[in-house]
Amino acid sequence: MTELFIQRNEDNKQIALVENGKLVEYYEENENTNRREGNIYIGIVRDIIKGMQSAFVDIGTEKNSFIHLKDILPKIDETKEKYDEEIKVSDVIKQNQKILVQVKKDSNEKKGARVSTHINLPSKYLVLMPNTDIITVSHKIENEEEQKRLVELVRNNLSDGNGAIIRTSAEGKEKEIIDDIRHIENKWNEIIQTSINPKLNKAKLLYKSEDIVEKILLDLSAKGIDRIVVNNKQEYKDIEKIIKNNIEHQNVKVEIINRPDMLETYDINKQIEKSQNRKVWLKCGGFITIDKTEALTAIDVNTGKFTGSKDLQETIFKVNKEATIEIAKQLRLRDCGGIIIIDYIDMQKEEDKQSIENLLKEELKKDRTKTQVEGFTKLDLMEMTRKHICSHKE
Repeated sequence: MTELFIQRNEDNKQIALVENGKLVEYYEENENTNRREGNIYIGIVRDIIKGMQSAFVDIGTEKNSFIHLKDILPKIDETKEKYDEEIKVSDVIKQNQKILVQVKKDSNEKKGARVSTHINLPSKYLVLMPNTDIITVSHKIENEEEQKRLVELVRNNLSDGNGAIIRTSAEGKEKEIIDDIRHIENKWNEIIQTSINPKLNKAKLLYKSEDIVEKILLDLSAKGIDRIVVNNKQEYKDIEKIIKNNIEHQNVKVEIINRPDMLETYDINKQIEKSQNRKVWLKCGGFITIDKTEALTAIDVNTGKFTGSKDLQETIFKVNKEATIEIAKQLRLRDCGGIIIIDYIDMQKEEDKQSIENLLKEELKKDRTKTQVEGFTKLDLMEMTRKHICSHKE
């Protein structure tokens, strides 16, 4: 059973996604939260930084945003970010030029937002990628025949000059996908028409990305949510409006409980507190530690209290296996993004390493966002990346 709890108190909103009584995702917003990731702006190029092949772009926020040359040049391959090093940023864009950009990484106290001209416009069954001919399928759709069918269907219905990422929810669909393509392309055309308006001579927001609740409902439309519980009348009205426009959520039960401590009532607060601990204990007696830095997230696996059997390698493998399952859960629960390095307990057997890597990939399929497991490095560190679902606070 999948339940969504939304607790709103004065200037604070807590969002908890629960599966069979277990907290799997948690987000918090307050009056100072200003998430811009996914927003599309018409920006103005302010400064060209030739030495860094970059520029500062005014998008109407306090700090100018930052764009690199690779995020201006046309994208040829979704999996690669290489470009001709002979090209200079000053040859591609000019100072005071208008430029259509999307926020890829939010600003923080030290830096402005990172933006790109490579637009991703999400919809129910696909993510539109204008100005490319790339069509890819979610790696969670494993059937090769279905992959081919979906690629062909989308290619035959997309307008020239548009690419797409086909989402997991598209599996088994046809007419719904065609309707979705028309819907998202119309939205993109509206954005383009506004951006080319000659009277528009200053930075402006053209498209605001979905908020957390909308994104959850969009992503889970295929799997479904059984119940939504809120403690605020306005939140209740907002949810009803979203559901009304989404036929796949028509049967979702929405309840309102007028209690400021609703999450306490459903025993979710304890799970939230645990999710913020650096150390996470495993059932076997081992534990993992999770440390977030600006550059990456480091996860360390330890045997802890677990002594296991007489076979040391068997003991190590059991801890690493249990840790892998827990790590996949914690990455989703904490919404860890970017580079993630996992320091497993050293394994001697190559087949054990391969088993752990395969298990990690399998467990990550439960995640709603994009993950990429690169495998063990020469130092026996597991290297992977994960795209966080919601941007961090500014």
